[in-house]
Amino acid sequence: MNNTAPTFARQDNLKFFRTLNSRVNNYFKENNIKKTGNWKLHLKAVILFAVFLTPYFLILTLDMPFWVMLLLSIVIGIGMAGVGMNVMHDGNHGSYSTKSWINKFMGGTIYVLAGNVYNWQVQHNVLHHTYTNIPGHDEDLDAGRIIRFTEHAEWHSFHRFQHYYSVFLYGLLTFNWAITTDFKQMRNYLKRKLSYGEPKSPKILWTTLIITKVIYISIWIVLPMVIGITWWKVLLGFFVMHYTAGLILSIVFQLAHVVDHTTNPSPNELGEMDNTWAVHQLYTTTNFAPKNAIVNWYTGGLNHQIEHHIFPNISHIHYGKIAKIVKETAKECNLPYYEYKTMGSAIVAHFKHLRDLGMKPELSV
Repeated sequence: MNNTAPTFARQDNLKFFRTLNSRVNNYFKENNIKKTGNWKLHLKAVILFAVFLTPYFLILTLDMPFWVMLLLSIVIGIGMAGVGMNVMHDGNHGSYSTKSWINKFMGGTIYVLAGNVYNWQVQHNVLHHTYTNIPGHDEDLDAGRIIRFTEHAEWHSFHRFQHYYSVFLYGLLTFNWAITTDFKQMRNYLKRKLSYGEPKSPKILWTTLIITKVIYISIWIVLPMVIGITWWKVLLGFFVMHYTAGLILSIVFQLAHVVDHTTNPSPNELGEMDNTWAVHQLYTTTNFAPKNAIVNWYTGGLNHQIEHHIFPNISHIHYGKIAKIVKETAKECNLPYYEYKTMGSAIVAHFKHLRDLGMKPELSV
């Protein structure tokens, strides 16, 4: 990971963001609505938490066949991913509510999803949103040696098969959060003195991490065992839950940035990027299934990634409305606006892109 942060161009293409920002602000002013969430988001939160937690309590209180328990574990994983994309995500961006304490509370739901607020805010809000798709700065592009997400990453012969095996690894995302990733990230981020918002002392951050992990393991593993569920059933259900959530989250995240349209620009020798930050988002981000109401509802508007990246402080429930404004403004400024009409076409594009990146560099075009 490169510790020297790149800088974005200050003069070129400033017209785009100034015009777009003015139009979006006018949209909210003219319609007399707030940029944060409303009753639609609150209702969605209740529904998704019910999907997430109801199966858990059923498992704890009812005697059921093991196959039913596994099915309920899958449902928990679906609810878990839904809470993450809709509630936790808006909360940690400060767009769930106008009240900061509600945003903190909703952002803190990441603790029941096996994550950590500090790590998420640094990796996602700081590194990913600021340095989107820039190799060495956006950690979402870093999968170690096992998956090659950019042409800048080192190639290994096994990458020829990555478009086959990657989908099986995607399901391990949140499972790794629960076990190892948070500890590695916190050590790395504190060493680099990274923070989001008001910095907290390392002692508080480490204490919070350890306590929340103990509580998490107690709720999802220890308690079911204590009430009499066989240990291997608990562990398998725990894994199935995480694998389901991890697979959903990973695929949704990848469709927006790791496809053939998006670029992976790098700074020049002076550490400068070619475009302004807002224009950079257009070249590195793609929408998918923008007209699919089900996809839009469940993914928390993450299918409108362009709108989210340019306006992360606006709740996702508004993205469908402001997308037209963003698209028209980009067209006026002769800038790209990438989108896949369906989620299926975006998934196909992602795995085709992985296949191309898996080819030996001198053999690929």
